[in-house]
Amino acid sequence: MNIHPGKKSVTDIPSLAGRRHALRSAAAAIAAPALVACGGGTSFSSFAQGVPTAVSQAINEFTAMAPDTSGALVRTDVSPIPWSAGQGTERKLFAASAVKTFILAQFLREAEAPGSSIGLSTRCEVSDAQRSISSSVLGGLTGTSNYGNVLDAMIARSDNTATDIAMAAAGPDRVRALIAQAGLANTQIFDSTRRVFSYLAGAPIGVDLGWPGMLKILSGDNAGLTPRTDVINPTESMLSSASDLVAWYEQALTGKFFATAASLREFKRISSQATALWQVVPADVVSYGKGGSIDWEDFHALSLAGQMRFNNVPVTFAFVLNWKGGETSNERTPAFGAAASKVLNAVADALRKA
Repeated sequence: MNIHPGKKSVTDIPSLAGRRHALRSAAAAIAAPALVACGGGTSFSSFAQGVPTAVSQAINEFTAMAPDTSGALVRTDVSPIPWSAGQGTERKLFAASAVKTFILAQFLREAEAPGSSIGLSTRCEVSDAQRSISSSVLGGLTGTSNYGNVLDAMIARSDNTATDIAMAAAGPDRVRALIAQAGLANTQIFDSTRRVFSYLAGAPIGVDLGWPGMLKILSGDNAGLTPRTDVINPTESMLSSASDLVAWYEQALTGKFFATAASLREFKRISSQATALWQVVPADVVSYGKGGSIDWEDFHALSLAGQMRFNNVPVTFAFVLNWKGGETSNERTPAFGAAASKVLNAVADALRKA
């Protein structure tokens, strides 16, 4: 779905084929360039010996699309010497809906807690009380569903109504505590997608304009408010770095944050539904992750992060691209997908030869 309220185009992409689900946000994140490293260290000072040339070249091609506002990192857990390669790995960029993975994990943690009142089969309300912009699954529905369906919609279709329902159940502060527990210093999440939209529309900090306010945003009606453009802000945003996203999936997919094997299985099941994965990851390879995209005024973003298992080797990856002006995220999606796919296929080729 594409939304064009006035000059603004808001998109959120769970699929690199071009399906769009709007999530209104933008950012311009610029940081000093980072280089490449071998192993798990954080001092990325040079192209380390042992990183396949084709992988390094493919990462260079990806980051060349936005040299100062992109981040890419792949890390392999191959024996006997793991290696990693990346550029811009520590840049705090607008990661769009890639951050919804944290909401999924915290919901599952809440559900597995002793005495919990919520679970995948627990019924939840779907109404204008939670409805948000760009909700291709729940947007036109009123009634009840179960949280399992809500989580599927949040990850597979990036449904923002589903996201806000799941976030309310997981608790924004508890999601932030999980991010802190994982050691992700460059990651920031919102309280709700409606709060993000309300903030950008010019509402006072912390005010939710509600579904009537969302309808005004869609129609281009500012309702007397002065819209903001500081999408990177300390209250309502969707930020992360390639390094944080890789560190997250490396930890989460081992079950570090879950008390039960069932929760880890559910995290993997839902994370495998992200529709961008099958267009970037080599064919027939198991993978987990989440992507997203944004267009706001002249700012644009595309992202995809997760992990694939090739020849039983975990390969964890993150690709984040921010840019101003020029092509929209929709127009640049094919190039983004091709560049990310080239990196992962180069890694797969290297592992075949190992």
